[in-house]
Amino acid sequence: MSKIDIYKRAEEIGRYIVEYNTTIRLAARNFNVSKSTVYKDITERLEKTNPFLSQDVRKVLDKNKEERNERGGETTRQKCLKMRMK
Repeated sequence: MSKIDIYKRAEEIGRYIVEYNTTIRLAARNFNVSKSTVYKDITERLEKTNPFLSQDVRKVLDKNKEERNERGGETTRQKCLKMRMK
């Protein structure tokens, strides 16, 4: 794979994440690459080729991270409540 193809893939993944408001895992599954590859594409390569798209992707990822933290806290709370009821 040439460098041009790598940067093209990075832009495609970036557009996909923004358009579908998706996570790194889902983007990786859709493009048939690893999560690490997607992360490197959108944090390093995309920033070089399309900084504006990179900013939009960062907003989506930050929102996903916030939601993940909230979901994780809620899951832990539910688990503790179940343990207390036993």
